[in-house]
Amino acid sequence: MPELKIYGHPRSRAFRPIWMAKELGIEFDNIALRARLGETRTPEYLAINPNGHIPAICDGDFIMWDSLAINIYLAKKFPGPLSPTTLEEEGLTLQWSMWAISKLEPAHSTLIQVRDGVGNHPPDAIDKVGETIREPLGILNNVLSERKYLLGERFTVADLNLSSVLSVLPQVEFNFGSFSNLEKWLNDCLERPAAVATLALRHQD
Repeated sequence: MPELKIYGHPRSRAFRPIWMAKELGIEFDNIALRARLGETRTPEYLAINPNGHIPAICDGDFIMWDSLAINIYLAKKFPGPLSPTTLEEEGLTLQWSMWAISKLEPAHSTLIQVRDGVGNHPPDAIDKVGETIREPLGILNNVLSERKYLLGERFTVADLNLSSVLSVLPQVEFNFGSFSNLEKWLNDCLERPAAVATLALRHQD
């Protein structure tokens, strides 16, 4: 029985560590809890994550929350091509992961609601969200004009973390416009076999 348990339905932010685990080729159990059904507010789950949010992991006796931090932990525990290899790469991985949370996560949350038909959003909600993130998307597009991936020529956990936050954009038919470098990079990330396999899980019951 796998030691690693990932809590959260693949349609939620649990998509991120599930994708990471598949990239690493490690066995895990996915306990596909759904927040909207109240499954993250049970005493059993609150003992794992008292915030009542998903995802969380139990890796043996070790418990951890927060999707992007979980992925960095897994990259460190299972060293390989996705892992930072220098202090500088580790610093940049943290930089891009924190940047994703501070600059893009609020927009991500709104777009998820639009995608799932949750809340009362105007017809031009996607365009309005696009305007709020135009500056950070432009910064990312410029960085990707100089390199294939965030840390250079290889796909790493930095790319996985950031692209997993942006993975909602194609789902809402976001107009990338002049952000062609960003669009190509995001497509390259989401077309990886592990990403495709994880995205397919989002449609499970």
